[in-house]
Amino acid sequence: MAVAKKQKSNDMQSCIQICQECHAICLATAAYCLEKGFKEQARILLDCAEIGQTCMNFMLRGSSRHHLTCGVCAEICNLCAESCNKIFDDKQLKHCADVCQRCAVVCNEIA
Repeated sequence: MAVAKKQKSNDMQSCIQICQECHAICLATAAYCLEKGFKEQARILLDCAEIGQTCMNFMLRGSSRHHLTCGVCAEICNLCAESCNKIFDDKQLKHCADVCQRCAVVCNEIA
C-alpha cells in the first residue's frame, strides 16, 4: 500500500508541475497572440491557463474533487493544443501546443 500511495503522490506531483508549466506558457502565449492580433487564439489560451491553475490548486490543497478539474483540464488542454497547431510555422504556438498536449495526457491519467 505504501508503494501505491508513493506512486500516486509522484503522479500528482508530475501533474502539478505540468499544470504549472501549462499555465505559464499559455499566459505568455496569450500575450504574444494579442501582440500578433490573434484575439480568438488568446481567449482559448487564457481559458487553458485558468483551468491549469485551478487544477493545480485543487491538487495542492488536497481536494478530493481534483479528479474533476483534471478531467476538464485535459479537455481544454486538448482543445488549446489543436487550436495552437492550426497556426502554422510559429515556434511559440508550437511549443505551447506541445506543453498543452503533455498536460492533457497527464491530467487525463489523474482524472
